[in-house]
Amino acid sequence: MAALRWLTPRRRSATARSVLAGEASAEAARKSAEAAGIAETPQEAAPDSGAAEPEFPVHGDDRAAAFFDLDNTVMQGAAIFHFGRGLYKRKFFETRDLARFAWQQAWFRLAGFEDPEHMQDARDSALSIVKGHRVSELKSIGEEIYDEYMAERIWPGTRALAQAHLDAGQKVWLVTAAPVEIAQVIARRLGLTGALGTVAESIGGVYTGKLVGEPLHGPAKAEAVRALATAEHLDLSRCAAYSDSHNDIPMLSLVGHPYAINPDSKLRKHARELEWRLRDYRTGRKAAKVGIPAAAGVGAVAGGTAAAIALHRRRR
Repeated sequence: MAALRWLTPRRRSATARSVLAGEASAEAARKSAEAAGIAETPQEAAPDSGAAEPEFPVHGDDRAAAFFDLDNTVMQGAAIFHFGRGLYKRKFFETRDLARFAWQQAWFRLAGFEDPEHMQDARDSALSIVKGHRVSELKSIGEEIYDEYMAERIWPGTRALAQAHLDAGQKVWLVTAAPVEIAQVIARRLGLTGALGTVAESIGGVYTGKLVGEPLHGPAKAEAVRALATAEHLDLSRCAAYSDSHNDIPMLSLVGHPYAINPDSKLRKHARELEWRLRDYRTGRKAAKVGIPAAAGVGAVAGGTAAAIALHRRRR
């Protein structure tokens, strides 16, 4: 923390919270992976079929890993909003709160990028809703919500990119502002190594309604990736990161292989200026082929029905 001394008190506090959030998320991710028997056992590379190996990812490089943002990168829409829909279905909150979740999801889908105020509002809502509930209960419900709302919204192209890293024997982590318990469910269902996510405080297995540090967003994501890389003995210059949002430029800038996936306008501009690789699955067009495994060319999926419409129909 000595490096924080030159900052003003306000900036020092914000930076310290990002570091705390990142370290807490990295620790949660490692504990989850160890419990699943993954952290200490790298996945084996796929057998050599005799075909020419792609330039990237590099097979057998156990000091390389891949980090994937979740919302609009791996999955259409925002996980926290789909989670809210599932909780509403299970009567975790009243109908009067439904309009807010519907508006937030509809706005996210139309805007196509993360807005800090909307995301913060959604997280505050979720924290107040889960306060007093057991962690084990939310994990179990998360499995059901994945099947109900999330599974069909996974981008096939991004999933193929993640699989290419797994086939190369590398670990693949989700990095998201969504609650770490939900992120871990998604990672496990996709066959990934684990997940870094926002850590909600719990005492005795019960949520207190507070966070550990701050939401895993922006600079906090970069801190989480840095902490995990240190613990896993990774070389970040050999790692890859994938995201759709300019908010993740700090994370993308950490690695030697940054990718802009379904990028918002700011990230697209930044990526082009720095000659980062781009791929857009929203319309099926290929922004750039350089360094992208052929498997990632699997057909793109259309947006699907907006949550606002789905929720409106559910109420009728």
